[in-house]
Amino acid sequence: MRVSRVRLVRLLAAAAGLAMAAAASAGEVVVAVAANFAGPMAKIGEAFTAATGHALKLSAGATGKFQSQIATGAAPFEVLLAADDETPAKLIAEGHAVRGSSFTYAIGQLVLWSAKPGVVDEQGAVLTSGRYAHLAIANPKLAPYGAAAMQVLKSRGLEQAVAQKLVTAESIAQAYQFVATGNAEIGFVALSQVAAPGKPAEGSMWRVPASLYGEIRQDAVLLKAGEKNPAAKSLLDYLKSAPAQAVIAAYGYRH
Repeated sequence: MRVSRVRLVRLLAAAAGLAMAAAASAGEVVVAVAANFAGPMAKIGEAFTAATGHALKLSAGATGKFQSQIATGAAPFEVLLAADDETPAKLIAEGHAVRGSSFTYAIGQLVLWSAKPGVVDEQGAVLTSGRYAHLAIANPKLAPYGAAAMQVLKSRGLEQAVAQKLVTAESIAQAYQFVATGNAEIGFVALSQVAAPGKPAEGSMWRVPASLYGEIRQDAVLLKAGEKNPAAKSLLDYLKSAPAQAVIAAYGYRH
């Protein structure tokens, strides 16, 4: 009995030692994440921390605003999860991100949404009905989903017709809030914002055909500030894993 107790003590000590080693090696990564991906990233972040011990410090916002902050050194981001593929490419070209580190982690889907049932039809005909006073979109100069929304309006020949009804938000998250709070009856948002896994979609929406706007390829990239941070590289690897990709797909993204 005495021997087994000694073994038990040794095993517990060894386990404690491994836990302490894991805690000691765990790091933190500062991530700028496109507003449309904030929900999925929160879930992925929990699983990532559980699997690796690394902590995440997330900031969600408009990709264009993040680009400006990164380029001027105004924010200490180590990883960028953009809402497009152009911004990471530009940051690499300008020397602010690590060459060869970018990849597409998701392909976004645009929807026209109302917080109320029965307002938006499945063909998007509400856009020409005149039965709304405000149409929310993210700033097309800062947010790729906003640029995609403008492409849809142009393809439908509605740019001039809705110009006085447009309510421009800083990000896709703010565009969602405008509609959710009733400040805009309808708005272009990301599918991931209104179709969370395990929950029925709220209100009414039109899934905009991909033929009406350019593919929203969302790329991740390792920024220069995170080049020597193992936690940053570990996060990018985890985004490619089956568990992370399952979460991404569950939120309505293609990849």
